[in-house]
Amino acid sequence: MNLSLNQLNIRPVALTSENWQKMLRKPLQDRPHFSLENGTIQIGQVLGEFLGVPIDADEYYNQLFDYVSSKELDLHLLNEDSLDKTIDNRHFQAIQRVINIHQEQNLSINRFTAFLDGEQLLLKATVPVLQRKLREAMVATLELFTNREQDGLKSHELRRVLVDLVKWSMNHLASPLEKADPQKSMPKFLWYGDVKKSHQYFLYYLIKLGCDIVVFHPGGMDILGEILQEPVFIHRYPNNLPPEPFPTEKRSRKTTVAYRASKEIETILNQEGSGLYKPWQLRNYTPSSLTLKTTYDEIFIVSKEIAMIRPEFQVSGGEVKIPSIFAKIHGVSRDRKEYWERLHALSQLDNSLLIRRLPITLPSQSDFRFHYRNALGKNGVLLPEKMMQGHYWPYSFLPLGLQKGLANAIKRVCEKPGLKSLPGESLEEVKIYLFTQAMFIPKSIIQLLERFDYSQEVPKLIIFNNETTGMFSRTDAAILLLLNQFGLDLIVYNPTGHNDIENYLDESLFDSHWLEDVVFDLEYKEPSHSIFKKRIFHGILKNLRGD
Repeated sequence: MNLSLNQLNIRPVALTSENWQKMLRKPLQDRPHFSLENGTIQIGQVLGEFLGVPIDADEYYNQLFDYVSSKELDLHLLNEDSLDKTIDNRHFQAIQRVINIHQEQNLSINRFTAFLDGEQLLLKATVPVLQRKLREAMVATLELFTNREQDGLKSHELRRVLVDLVKWSMNHLASPLEKADPQKSMPKFLWYGDVKKSHQYFLYYLIKLGCDIVVFHPGGMDILGEILQEPVFIHRYPNNLPPEPFPTEKRSRKTTVAYRASKEIETILNQEGSGLYKPWQLRNYTPSSLTLKTTYDEIFIVSKEIAMIRPEFQVSGGEVKIPSIFAKIHGVSRDRKEYWERLHALSQLDNSLLIRRLPITLPSQSDFRFHYRNALGKNGVLLPEKMMQGHYWPYSFLPLGLQKGLANAIKRVCEKPGLKSLPGESLEEVKIYLFTQAMFIPKSIIQLLERFDYSQEVPKLIIFNNETTGMFSRTDAAILLLLNQFGLDLIVYNPTGHNDIENYLDESLFDSHWLEDVVFDLEYKEPSHSIFKKRIFHGILKNLRGD
């Protein structure tokens, strides 16, 4: 190990449900993103969640048993039952001393961490760069605590969380950390099942340290999504079931003839072009959009239909064509009740995102001119592979299929820009602008794309622009073009009837629908209590049915 290293940077690697085990087995120097220069080492981190349970639950639990038993994967099991809850009384007293000092002096997070270190409450690493990372990880964890908890470091929860962090670090991290080497391997953990507050902070601490983390939750709970700013790889199984105790041995079972037959029928039904698709069957396909021309009334009919029953939905040759809506609604209906009910119904569909404050995005000051030109092929068209290999590519944490879909959408947007040029702006400058903005998709929109199972419910971005909570921007228009290429439904409401997207986008790209009245300063009307009750009632019915 090079002792002159003074900085360790961590970057998640791109995962799929097929490659994550292979990536875990790889030494750090053989993983993507590894670099070593000028005293700084960067490593690729395996970070992913497997939510729900497949059809064969027995096989699922047998695999879990194999994962933690495998010497090659070297995964350490963490869950509520396996965590060692013992703590040395000296550590407990030391934590109380630091908290007492903090209450007297109101310590900053850095000084608080320094006191923890001084009291021997942080682990010691023989590798200097890891010793520094242990402190950095604790600072980051305390910052998260400060941001999430009422009263920050004055919270009454602080002692309990600190006690848990210290005891679990001593009991579960100390041993694998002794063998850690940022040029070869870092500790690897598998979290299983439900979490409490302290569990999440411990996982966050491990992530910030650079450990590999894979999470399995049979009930489908997105554990890491609640604590991380950036989305991580998620694989969703078709069923959500309460977590069973983690297996201590493999289940003995024999597949029945009927079971094998049902799986064979399922395989036949789910072939490409059959018109029937199992969940996430098309996840590695490249999506593109066919924008439908609809009437105002049809918006509210088509938007509720899943993609594969919409007109012109096609799957062939590794590509999926998604019929989608792109519409602007000017003004307000005379029947205000119907207007709001329709808007609320749209925004309350699964995978809908309602935007009420503008702009959605902020313009990037980065100069991506060189990156754009470097990603062009000999024919002057962007190459998705070159984009994805670029060090500037911000979406490497996403599943590979989704990365390809995004890169291809960026290519198509730049190939035929639908964005109006500014005075004196060349066509190439428009393309560079679109390319640049595509690298800064907001997290909430990325999560819409992550939940998009291309044959199923089409995600919706709904913009309510009453012009009192900000103005629509050119960067917003660039993102809408990209989402339209990806196949999302886009619906813009403007009660005043004023131009917004028309200022930036070619009018042929979307439908315009004029309603009877124009209204200025129209406040957004929240859904009524009765609608909430109806949604809760339907949710209870779904749970009872097992939907």
